[in-house]
Amino acid sequence: MSEKKPWGGRFTKSTNQLVEEYTASIQFDQKLASEDIQGSTAHAKMLAAQGIITPEEQIEIVTGLQEIKQEIDAGQLEFLVSLEDIHMNIEKRLIEKIGSVGGKLHTARSRNDQVALDMHLYLKKWVKQLAGSLTELIQVFITKAETNLDVIIPGYTHLQRAQPILFSHHLMAYAFMLLRDLERLKDSYKRIDIMPLGAGALAGTTFNIDRQMVADQLGFQRIYANSMDAVSDRDYLVEFLSNSSLIMMHLSRLAEELILWSSSEFQFIELDDAYCTGSSIMPQKKNPDVAELIRGKTGRVYGHLIALLTTLKGLPLTYNKDMQEDKEGMFDTIQTLDGALKLAAGMIESMKINREKMTQAVKADFSNATDYADYLVTKGIPFRDAHEIVGKTVLYCLNNNKYLLDLTLAEYQQFTDLVSEDIYPKLQPEQVVNARKSFGGTAKSAVLNAIVEAKKELKDTGTSGCVKILFKIN
Repeated sequence: MSEKKPWGGRFTKSTNQLVEEYTASIQFDQKLASEDIQGSTAHAKMLAAQGIITPEEQIEIVTGLQEIKQEIDAGQLEFLVSLEDIHMNIEKRLIEKIGSVGGKLHTARSRNDQVALDMHLYLKKWVKQLAGSLTELIQVFITKAETNLDVIIPGYTHLQRAQPILFSHHLMAYAFMLLRDLERLKDSYKRIDIMPLGAGALAGTTFNIDRQMVADQLGFQRIYANSMDAVSDRDYLVEFLSNSSLIMMHLSRLAEELILWSSSEFQFIELDDAYCTGSSIMPQKKNPDVAELIRGKTGRVYGHLIALLTTLKGLPLTYNKDMQEDKEGMFDTIQTLDGALKLAAGMIESMKINREKMTQAVKADFSNATDYADYLVTKGIPFRDAHEIVGKTVLYCLNNNKYLLDLTLAEYQQFTDLVSEDIYPKLQPEQVVNARKSFGGTAKSAVLNAIVEAKKELKDTGTSGCVKILFKIN
């Protein structure tokens, strides 16, 4: 039998069961239970402070809410689809526990501003946690770079070997990507940290409420200045999904490289067994399934972003039932992103570096060809002419199964007599790498400077700065 609806006074028929099932959100918005009770508690205290309910009623309501929280935490409260959402399930249980006084809790608020409050509280909590996970991953990259400062690998463009680089330089590229992601999360927090409660359904309330008191209790720095904006704003969710999509894109690019590097064709790294699985038919296989799933789940997060943008694009002000679709994508994105960040940290921290294979790779290619061209420029040859000379030299090597360092001086001088014995040290991988001392380059000195810079940024933007300063945690 359908439960009595709080809005049922003007209706003459019960809700169709299929409608109840289709429109209910309790299946997923029960995740907001803690935030709903937190917001209701602050609301009740404000109502009492303003004389809208008595102090005794406030105590009854708050005590009842605390008991309901314990029931929910213990898994003892049965959520009913007929009650539609987490708000009505908690309110119904409160009235069961303390009687009609429980019905006074909804004075001066609507489910519209109530759910908006819950979402802001929930996302505030999780953005802090995700910032922590992101900070830990960045630190793993920095540490891994510091411990592999002498390892050289091929650098690629178009997935073709281009120039040798320090492996630590490659790792630090991801560290700086993720630092930007952390900065975006930090910046977005101030748009999440706005309190909507008190907006009512859309126009405010006739009661003499104190919105600032509620905001202070809940730790909000600002209050929505427009009641219509307060209940209809989902920009902060779109921004969160956009930021999450960027983070997942970076993790997906990392995952692709881990998959390539761990293949038999590369053998640059070996992923730890704890982050791989086997084959049900081929006993020799060690599959990088975790990296593949991070890559695959990136599309899932992109989908949530596009879904919410599409949901919002044609909505008139203010609240519309379409907005119920904002929650599942947010919940799933949080779970997906947090898992990806933690798994990526574990994979990077535990992976083994195959230095021999990396060394062999940079000695068996033409990634030092640019340095040969630069060498010829120092001899007075215009770069475009030098480029052509090096191209012809490489073609000669290919036709004779040689690399640049295998050539004799006489072979070099077939193409220009300006080459001398000093070409050989110039083309050694270590020299090629360490010659690139420009800011942001791959020379060891430049990478060490980059590590120092990343540590500074992490200190300023990371957990210490982000959580203590931005997130206002004592």
